[in-house]
Amino acid sequence: MSNRLKVTPNDLSAFWMPFTANRQFKQAPRMMVSAKDMHYTTSDGRKVLDGTAGLWCVNAGHCRPKITEAIQQQAAELDYAPAFQMGHPIVFELANRLVDLAPKGMDHVFFTNSGSESVETALKMAIAYHRAKGEGSRTRLIGRERGYHGVNFGGISVGGIVTNRKMFGTLLGGVDHMPHTHLPEKNSFTKGVPEHGAELANELERIVALHDASTIAAVIVEPVAGSTGVILPPKGYLERLREICTKHGILLIFDEVITGFGRLGSPFAADYFGVTPDIMTTAKGVSNGVIPMGAVFVKKEIHDAFMTGPEHMIEFFHGYTYSGNPIACAAALGTLDTYKEEGLLTRGEELAPYWEDALHSLKGEPNVIDIRNIGLIGAIELAPIPGSPTKRAFSAFVKAFERGALIRTTGDIIALSPPLIITKGQINELIDHVREVLRVVD
Repeated sequence: MSNRLKVTPNDLSAFWMPFTANRQFKQAPRMMVSAKDMHYTTSDGRKVLDGTAGLWCVNAGHCRPKITEAIQQQAAELDYAPAFQMGHPIVFELANRLVDLAPKGMDHVFFTNSGSESVETALKMAIAYHRAKGEGSRTRLIGRERGYHGVNFGGISVGGIVTNRKMFGTLLGGVDHMPHTHLPEKNSFTKGVPEHGAELANELERIVALHDASTIAAVIVEPVAGSTGVILPPKGYLERLREICTKHGILLIFDEVITGFGRLGSPFAADYFGVTPDIMTTAKGVSNGVIPMGAVFVKKEIHDAFMTGPEHMIEFFHGYTYSGNPIACAAALGTLDTYKEEGLLTRGEELAPYWEDALHSLKGEPNVIDIRNIGLIGAIELAPIPGSPTKRAFSAFVKAFERGALIRTTGDIIALSPPLIITKGQINELIDHVREVLRVVD
């Protein structure tokens, strides 16, 4: 291990940390210096059980050999190749491997470098597609309250988390929002997909009536809303959205940045729910979080609509310097190999019942007002401290880290999404950590 990783930096001020309480962190830093499989090691030598797969992304666990070796080999062979008007074999190999995993009919992949970029790409594709089809009036985008679609301007415009929106002005015009599907008065402590709320999808019909379908390009939703605190779609909800979008010629975009690559016990949430979108955004698990990468899947008819005009002309004026970066592609191929050899894309289905029972054993613990779960995702919602929203969950996060477990919080909700390699014993250990923390947090 490099010596510089063994010590805490003596000056933390230069780095403005993302989505972080910077002042609090820099008074008591939480430093990770290494990781292996299910655990991080801190700068003071403690092992910390990873209950969040990093940031919903390290689905295959940490420092897995095939991924590490693939990166090392590729870095020594071809470090970078231009993505515009040039190619390299590995990016085409990866695209074919991904299409083989995708829901039927999603035959093309456009590479990005993050979930935020995947969302921006999908939104631009949707608007440009309608224009290519001669329906240039379809420019309106429909998101959902409490939705999270990254942090770029398009993503926060269609997103519905107020703290991500309120500082940044008027955002994009021509955006509307459907209501979220969180109904605690009807669905509290539901195990799996809730029974109540499918009718909320009909709000899309109201929005169509308000704006007219001829102005609407796309609807974007997370099949399972993760970053807002794990909000599940009620039974029949996604099917109804699909029906309405098809009826009105509106593209349906699934944001699968979190749910993609095995999180629900199937390759994608589209498989889990049996609903195929027109466009699907992914990132995180595609490369196990090791090197930034995203991938946008599209149906053949969307891709083909652009393939017109003179063959020497660029069809879609969009892309990134690092789209399909060779080393990121190698990491992704190593990740896919690991998923395949260890059956990780479906392992969540096997573990889900055990995970569900363990998670719901926390019902009745102090301040727990709801528990939600699906696949290998869980949420424990806590009663907020009057006048101090988010403080109780944040205190739980800090205490859990001190006791040897990494959890994630959003608002007053604890979110859990461990690597797909987690064992039943480690599920017990993680839930026991959470239980202990709940009993000591005020």
